[in-house]
Amino acid sequence: MVEEARKVSDSALTSVRWMFPSDANPAGNVFGGAIVRYIDEIAAAVAMRHARSNVVIASMDRMDFHKPVRVGDLLILKASVNYVGNTSMEVGVRVEAENPRTGETVHAASAYCTMVALDENGKPKRVPRLIPETEDEKRRFIEAQKRREARLRSQTIR
Repeated sequence: MVEEARKVSDSALTSVRWMFPSDANPAGNVFGGAIVRYIDEIAAAVAMRHARSNVVIASMDRMDFHKPVRVGDLLILKASVNYVGNTSMEVGVRVEAENPRTGETVHAASAYCTMVALDENGKPKRVPRLIPETEDEKRRFIEAQKRREARLRSQTIR
């Protein structure tokens, strides 16, 4: 049985990680793959909080890197559910890099992850509806719905 609808704020998360040399190349730039891993982790946590079940990532529509992240930076990941289908959810993740010594913060990356909720047998299960409340949440919902429709159209073309 699917629970009642949930607000975006019910599952949204912010995570902060300190970037260490093990996250980076010899020049001190954090690997894109490390950032993708952290995005996958927070997207899964947000989707699990919304669905209250195990989830898996089905796709990452966009992974845009805007600014470099350096060793010593704080990686700030802000994630929330943008849209809900029947068994899947789009989770948007904004990544910022903050220099903790100067306070300068830049928009480092963004991603849209499609997460699928699973039942106890590992099969897709229905998820609660989403209640976007703020103007920003409503805008993200409409934009995510358009991305979903574009994905579905591209799958029928193949």
